Amino acid sequence: MTATLVEQRRAELELDGESLTIRDVVALARNGGTVTLSPSARRHIEETRRVKLDLIAAEVPIYGVTTGFGDSAHRQISPVKAPLLQLSVLRHLGNGTGPIASPEVTRATMLLRANCLAKGNSGVRPELVERLLFLLEHDALPQIPERGSCGASGDLVPLSYIGATIAGEDVRVLLDGDVHHGRDALAALGVEPLELESKEALGLVNGTSFMSAFAALAAADAHELAAAAELCTAMASEALLGNRGHFNAFLFEAKPHPGQVESARVIREILAESQLALDSEQIFAEESLEGRHFLELHRQVQDRYSIRCAPHVIGALRDTLEWVDRWLEVEINSSDDNPLFDAEGARVQSGGNFYGGHVAQAMDALKVVLGNLCDLVDRQLELVVDEKFNAGLTPNLIPFFDPADPQAGLHHGFKGMQLCSSAMTAEALHLAAPASIHSRSTEAHNQDKVSMGSIAARDARSIVDLAQNVLAIHLIAVCQALDLRGVDRASPTTRRVHELVRRRIPFLDGDRRMDRDIGEAVELIRSGELHSAALSA
Repeated sequence: MTATLVEQRRAELELDGESLTIRDVVALARNGGTVTLSPSARRHIEETRRVKLDLIAAEVPIYGVTTGFGDSAHRQISPVKAPLLQLSVLRHLGNGTGPIASPEVTRATMLLRANCLAKGNSGVRPELVERLLFLLEHDALPQIPERGSCGASGDLVPLSYIGATIAGEDVRVLLDGDVHHGRDALAALGVEPLELESKEALGLVNGTSFMSAFAALAAADAHELAAAAELCTAMASEALLGNRGHFNAFLFEAKPHPGQVESARVIREILAESQLALDSEQIFAEESLEGRHFLELHRQVQDRYSIRCAPHVIGALRDTLEWVDRWLEVEINSSDDNPLFDAEGARVQSGGNFYGGHVAQAMDALKVVLGNLCDLVDRQLELVVDEKFNAGLTPNLIPFFDPADPQAGLHHGFKGMQLCSSAMTAEALHLAAPASIHSRSTEAHNQDKVSMGSIAARDARSIVDLAQNVLAIHLIAVCQALDLRGVDRASPTTRRVHELVRRRIPFLDGDRRMDRDIGEAVELIRSGELHSAALSA
């Protein structure tokens, strides 16, 4: 099985604007750490700032520096007014709504914004980047409402809350478990608000860091979901007395999509040595016509599509993640603001690098493959719990009861769990519709084509959460099924995983609430602990 992307370490990073990875982002966002600015990045930042100051002194009109913003770009101001313009951009964007972004998303956003500025094309001071990293190191997290970005001029509204925190404006900041006024949070850390100079507020807000934070975390979690789905598929195959020949290498060499080949290999290796899921020849050897003209086989030659075609579904997720990861790592190591300063050419250039098109497209694609994953897993769960299809297991995986037992007929087992899984799958499929095609002309028809990248990325985050819960229910169900079937006949990998689950979640010996069990299983998946158990020899 492939190595997990989930990191259980504090990050120690040096930003140069070039080499940040999704793994780095996840480690910092979930475990905290220290981040510094590389000497080369500092030099490049200082060079482009000098270009900016020279151009301002020459009274060259520079968008967002000595002109207004958006459709006000034709209104030039004098150099003396340039710093005052920066507070204006922060204040007029402070209108986000909706739930507050989670601490891990906020940490990731701050890291990505710092890395963009560290690339050295934005014309800001090194002190601005270092103040951002100071807040990050002390876990002083602006309370960022999730809604309000169209993802075209970047994530203007969400990112304004980071800029407002640095400037000591009227925002709320989470620090040491309590929410403080922005200026009070800075005072508690022993620093004064930073007086922003020209371009610095624009450099903070004009980029894709908010959508990219959601996207990086969703992509990392999606790798764990692929691994969990392969494991649950193998366990379901065993619980259903399936045919492990469906995953033999020959079949996938004949249709060699890389993710599909890898997914089949993983499932095949999990099922090695299983005495429950047998290879085709083993199944055929158990029964023979022996001269008869008809025979009712006790095992089916082919399993249903949700088992047999699982590598084709999970493989599509794996192959999608290959290019999603690549796109995101380009995005998070880019100058995604505007305008940019060319130190070598001593000029300023305006463009559209803040446009979140690649993030939006990547997340829309990820949403679809994750929706399909939820549907696959939910269909497997139906096979396991339904007595019409589960090869002799009990209805809804209730314990075996003697008909004379007073408890017989009273229990419904996984009936409610399957209902919950079906509901969450429907919600995931609903959210999988693309966001990027819903462009809106906004900001006085200046932003007349927008990416909707943050909406796509937030939806992807929501589908990841739903998929984790659907897989958690399925994991609990297949462990129950294997207890009923005889887990001692399962593969060594399956037995190892079953033991891990049973340390957290007991066998269902009668109806009980299982929401806490689902939460435990989600944490096993999200943390990578489930994946690690499957990998260990």
